[in-house]
Amino acid sequence: MERSPLLLLSVLGLALVPVSAQSISAPDAKNHVGEKLTVCGKVADERTVTNSSGEPTFINLDAPYPHQIFTLVIWKEDRLAVGKLPRQGSRVCTMGLIEKYHGVPEIQVWSRSQFLY
Repeated sequence: MERSPLLLLSVLGLALVPVSAQSISAPDAKNHVGEKLTVCGKVADERTVTNSSGEPTFINLDAPYPHQIFTLVIWKEDRLAVGKLPRQGSRVCTMGLIEKYHGVPEIQVWSRSQFLY
């Protein structure tokens, strides 16, 4: 199937829409699913699930697993691009699209540039 240049430009244009400068708290993220925002909170815990497909690393803000209220997800293939992860107890702000997985809001992190300290 041949792709239309107009469709390609439309998709690229959406990718270039800047993430809002507005920042919200981790508990408030549940009210903003589907929006591109900056979410801030304190790192409560981090864990990598090595026996799961894609070996995701989960960083929970403000409350640890299993009572997490907001999660940052970093897939194994993106770990190099993300680099050093924020330490437990540190405050972090992360830009991205807020999605929901099993009732918990999350942002998938694929680049170091998504973190604001």
